[in-house]
Amino acid sequence: MPRDTISKTFTVALLLCVVCSVLVSSAAVVLRPTQEVNKALDKKRNILIAAGLYKEGIDIDAAYQSIEPKVLEFSTGEYVEGIDPASYDARRAAINPATSQPTSDSERAGIKRRAKQASVYLVSKGDRLDKVILPVHGKGLWSTLYGFIALDAADLTTIKGLVFYEHAETPGLGGEVDNPAWKALWIGKRAFDDTGKVRISVIKGRVDPADKAAKFKVDGLSGATITSRGVHNMLRYWLSADGYGPYLAKLKTQGAA
Repeated sequence: MPRDTISKTFTVALLLCVVCSVLVSSAAVVLRPTQEVNKALDKKRNILIAAGLYKEGIDIDAAYQSIEPKVLEFSTGEYVEGIDPASYDARRAAINPATSQPTSDSERAGIKRRAKQASVYLVSKGDRLDKVILPVHGKGLWSTLYGFIALDAADLTTIKGLVFYEHAETPGLGGEVDNPAWKALWIGKRAFDDTGKVRISVIKGRVDPADKAAKFKVDGLSGATITSRGVHNMLRYWLSADGYGPYLAKLKTQGAA
């Protein structure tokens, strides 16, 4: 009588699946604290990059001491007391109807809801506010891009850095948002004109240096029109009155710029 039967084969396969599932689940649980620590460290690293404070080999936690995180209320532009900025999760808040709201124009950033609050990061030199770093996110071609834009606190319009720390855009095309050469193009550009209108834009092709509006324009990514448009739209949204506009206006009235 044959030892191999269909039932025995299925039993062995089932047991193998159960054992593998237990091993994978156990590994995920054991590694989760380490993954969370690394995720937090990478976030700090990207904030430092946006602020122009990151160098290879530095102690990230030590360098991050010069940055003060705050949680703000979008509608008022005021800081919120009693919420730990380090543990506040805007993504989780965005999917909870109690802590989020529909965007007034989802086409601008490709997002339907956003949290009512956000963590912002203040960079100081001595007793003087030097830069303000704002989280931004929006739809590209294949993914939602998450990043930070840094504004010079002297005028709250000059861009000092732009980085994206999470996305799934096509390598060599939309993925060029990570290219240091493209990120360098943002430094010194102006987000707003003298009237306070959001003017920063990602154009198709290269910026003409002779263009009087060149200070508001950044080269588009070659072969990545949709990703370029996504970056353009998300910045237009987050810097507007629907995003950080009230906060930036409040900073100006308080003498930060």
